[in-house]
Amino acid sequence: MTAPFRALMIVDHDGKPKAEFRELTLDMLPDHDVLVEVAYSTLNYKDGLAVTGKGRIARRLPMVAGLDLAGRVVESRSAEWQVGDKVIVNGWGLSETEWGGYSRFQRVKPQWLTRLPEAFSLEQAMAIGTAGYTAALCVDALEDWGVIAPGLGEVLVTGAAGGVGSTAVSLLAAKGYNVTASTGRAQTHEYLASLGAKSFIDRASLSEKGGALQKERWSGAVDSVGSTTLANVLAQTVYGGAVAACGLAGGMDLPASVAPHILRGVTLIGIDSVMAPAAKRARAWATLAAHLDLGHLSRIARVEPLSDLPQLAADIVAGRIQGRVVIDVTA
Repeated sequence: MTAPFRALMIVDHDGKPKAEFRELTLDMLPDHDVLVEVAYSTLNYKDGLAVTGKGRIARRLPMVAGLDLAGRVVESRSAEWQVGDKVIVNGWGLSETEWGGYSRFQRVKPQWLTRLPEAFSLEQAMAIGTAGYTAALCVDALEDWGVIAPGLGEVLVTGAAGGVGSTAVSLLAAKGYNVTASTGRAQTHEYLASLGAKSFIDRASLSEKGGALQKERWSGAVDSVGSTTLANVLAQTVYGGAVAACGLAGGMDLPASVAPHILRGVTLIGIDSVMAPAAKRARAWATLAAHLDLGHLSRIARVEPLSDLPQLAADIVAGRIQGRVVIDVTA
């Protein structure tokens, strides 16, 4: 364990963040209580922004990138975690303020760890990753609000062919909801139908400015796009409905009106996956273990080597990635 190992790091290059592979040793890692031998990480949209330099995700440099990791505990100063435990880390500032998962080994704080559910392998856990875990948080929140019912009304998923969207479609369909998928790529319809989507709407119809109140359609929605898309989704949500918003691929702005909220009682539920408390995390992973079809998961995800990350990052930022990409940090 003293031999050098490879990591993808964001470093300062003439005042700008730049991704490059570097060799690390264990004594270079943060001084946290649990050492994890990482098997897999993931590729999320924020990872794409960090690696391509198109977004200042890392708040301090140098920074090991990667929002997620899954692996086995190899050293622990915490009574809660033992050598050999299979664990997951999602969020908690990884790749932003804390060194992340694009490394063969990483030291983490005990409270960041989630125990791997028996239903999943380490590879499957990263096929789910932050995107799938976030989707589960959204589904749990909509059900807690009590506005959606299996078989009744339509539940919209925006950005449906992406990581969050794909998992949300699969989870909602497995629970018996009528899922409408929003996507701008007609070639993904067959894929999304295989996950359980019953109908489709072109994302272009949601991305143009619309009225403050539009025809009521959605009993609930999972939105990973934000901006004008989210404004239109809110304007089209039925009386008393709710939208779980978890992403901003379309922008951080929200050019919306208060009208849906005060005239139709529509609720906007913000979903934070980064700092979510342990109880919510455990419930989300339990939802995934109980309802995510592993056959769907195999269609949602593919495994790629760490060495290909620079090109994969460019692809996800450009919208060329369908579903999930698992990163094998050993390759």
